[in-house]
Amino acid sequence: MKAMILAAGLGTRLRPLTNDRPKALVEVAGRTLLEITLARLRTFGVSEVIVNVHHFADLVVAYLKAHDNFGMRIEISREDVLLDTGGGLKKAAWFFLEDAGGDEPFLLHNVDVISTINFERLVQSHKQNKALATLAVQERETSRYLIFDEQLRLCGRRAGRDQKAEIVRPSPRTQALAFSGIHVISPRLLANVTEEGVFSIIRSYLRLAGEGERILAFRADEYYWRDLGKPEDLQQAARDLEQKVLRQ
Repeated sequence: MKAMILAAGLGTRLRPLTNDRPKALVEVAGRTLLEITLARLRTFGVSEVIVNVHHFADLVVAYLKAHDNFGMRIEISREDVLLDTGGGLKKAAWFFLEDAGGDEPFLLHNVDVISTINFERLVQSHKQNKALATLAVQERETSRYLIFDEQLRLCGRRAGRDQKAEIVRPSPRTQALAFSGIHVISPRLLANVTEEGVFSIIRSYLRLAGEGERILAFRADEYYWRDLGKPEDLQQAARDLEQKVLRQ
C-alpha cells in the first residue's frame, strides 16, 4: 500500500521551533513528526511513501538519506510554491498512477497530527462502501467543521459553530464533525480533481460530493488524536506518551 505525507507547510504556529527546520523535523519525545508518521504507516503495511516538501526541503531530504529512508521507498515532491493539500496531491499524482489500471486506495496523512486511528479499519470501511474518498472524523470542537448526513456522506462545511454552512448536497438530518487530517483515497479520484494551482483537497471533495460522488466519513471517536500545530501540543503529546495515554 502507498501513502502521501503532507509535510510542505511552513509550520508558523510552531515557531520558534520551525525557525531553523521544517515542521516535519520537529520532535516529540525525541522522535521527529516525520519518523512517527512513517513508523505508523509502516506498521499498517505501507512500504511506499511520497512526501511533499517546501520549507527547508533539503533538510528533509538529508534526514531521510541519513536514515536510509527508514527501510521504505520514499519519493520527494518538491513544491517551489506551497500548493495546499489539493495542489500538493495533484502534483504527486504520478506516484499513485504508476501501476496502470490499479485501484488500490492510498493514505493521505498530515505530518503534524498524531493518532492511534486504525488505518486497517479505515481502509476496510473505504473499500466496503466503495467510496471515492473516506475521511477520518471525530465529534470534537474545531474551527472548521465538515457536514455529513446520516449515511456519513459529505454534504458541506462550516467555519465554527455559529457560521452559515456551505451545503453542496442538502439532507434533512446532518451532523457537523471535525476532520482529522487522515484520509483514504481511491486513485480514480485523481482524474476527477479538475482544480488547478493552489487549492485545498476539501474544495475538490465538496464539488465531487455535490456531483453525487461517494465522499464518506469514518467515525474515529474511539481513537486518540492530536493536532501538533503549537509547541504546547507537542508538550502534551510527549506527556501522553510518557503516561501511556498514547502508545506509538
